[in-house]
Amino acid sequence: MSALKTAPPAAPARLSLAMATFLGLVALITALGAGHLVAAFVGYQASAFVAVADFVIAHSPHPVVVWAEQTLGTADKTVLKIGLAVLLVGFAVLAGQLSRSRPLPGQVLVGVLGVAGIVAVYQRTDVGQLALLAPVLATAASLMVFGWLHRRALAPDAGSGAGLTRRQVLQRGAGVAAGAGVAAIVGEVVAGRGSAAGSRAAVGPLVAARKAPPLPPDADFVKLGSPPFITPNPDFYRIDTAFVVPQVRAEEWQLKIHGMVEREITLSYSDVRNRPLVERTVTLACVSNEVGGDLISTANFIGIDLVDLLDEAGVRRGAQQMYATSVDGFTCGTPANVALDPQRGAMLAIGMNGEPLPVEHGFPARIVIPGLYGYVSATKWVTDLEFTTWDERQSYWLQRGWAEQAPIKTESRIDTPASGTSVPAGTVRVAGTAWAQHIGIAKVEVRVDQGRWQQAALSAEVNKDTWRMWWAEVPARSGSHTITVRATDQSGYTQTDHPADPVPDGASGWHSVSFTAR
Repeated sequence: MSALKTAPPAAPARLSLAMATFLGLVALITALGAGHLVAAFVGYQASAFVAVADFVIAHSPHPVVVWAEQTLGTADKTVLKIGLAVLLVGFAVLAGQLSRSRPLPGQVLVGVLGVAGIVAVYQRTDVGQLALLAPVLATAASLMVFGWLHRRALAPDAGSGAGLTRRQVLQRGAGVAAGAGVAAIVGEVVAGRGSAAGSRAAVGPLVAARKAPPLPPDADFVKLGSPPFITPNPDFYRIDTAFVVPQVRAEEWQLKIHGMVEREITLSYSDVRNRPLVERTVTLACVSNEVGGDLISTANFIGIDLVDLLDEAGVRRGAQQMYATSVDGFTCGTPANVALDPQRGAMLAIGMNGEPLPVEHGFPARIVIPGLYGYVSATKWVTDLEFTTWDERQSYWLQRGWAEQAPIKTESRIDTPASGTSVPAGTVRVAGTAWAQHIGIAKVEVRVDQGRWQQAALSAEVNKDTWRMWWAEVPARSGSHTITVRATDQSGYTQTDHPADPVPDGASGWHSVSFTAR
């Protein structure tokens, strides 16, 4: 008898690399779309993508934070969005590659990412517990879609109805991805209806009982090359830790003042708006501003005197800082003696340049304290003021090595001519800006190359809490030249030429630009 021949066992079914990658990407898109849709109903900040990004911002090591501030500037959020998106795509591709034979390895990886999103949302202070539905349902939807498509793609007999042909898997996967995209769009529309923009539009005009004095006609030298004295709202610099601009409706906003006070106070938006409003012209500056940088702007802010609220609360002796918290969890420590100084002009601001605060600049309310860098004086979307000690609380930037006391340094910059430009030889017009908030600028001097210092003409002083423009004409023969500027404030201090980085309490040094005279 001849021996019976047995067929070799069939090789286990495996997805192709391309199909495995496709399934991983569909699972990712499903998670993002479902999460975005649910977040529209339970709080936009509950989106796992947003929550994880904010978690990265809040827990990044200090050197990384400093590098991002100095290297990326205002593009840091965009870079983070792109980086996080690339990372998620990488994880989605990896989940597919690990699951060519069975879905479990990829599902485990998806589950780990889902848990990370759930933890990130759980730690947020600006959403309720219901917000956990967004990352939970997003993770569940992603796992189900991944498992379902994987089973159909690997079924041994696609023609029997148990499985699907390659074309059918691609069609169904594309359909799921399209549905997730529609869900994301619906979520965006729903979230937009409950956004702060509609609430802001309903606020109406804000009329100050005490208006800022009108600007003198020579407050700036725009025709000579200086910036306009009042910075338009769209051009006002913006530096904050918010990955997505918080959406706070005025009718839902509250401010709590507590801690080392005699009486806790809770204010609504109407409580603030119905008080007599004051308007002040104030220049704000970011501590990250490099010498010659543009992270400085001026606006007419409308609000109420912060010291009046603090007097009503009765701040106790021994309170060292006003610990402010934003709706997104950002914290800021202001020296209590500055906040309580009636001559400082600290404000709880609700308006900016004749209109309610723009959403990206803190609507419904923010803190504005002249003379201090923004990281200790200008909390946007503020919801909580706690009076405490420095030892008891450490704010976001103090934890990262920045200074407790942060008075704005006397500085100046050259706005024109721009560095690297060519100008006609002979007399060259130079213009720029100087600032010494809460002290005032006394004079500005310029020099060409290493020549003698020449005093510049100053614009009219609006107040000591705002910048001051200047201009001068200097001789420049044909060739390359360097112009340098320095300012002296009204205390008699001339800004140092010693260069210092922004960390820990602001940059210093003389600003110079190089140009060619032809």
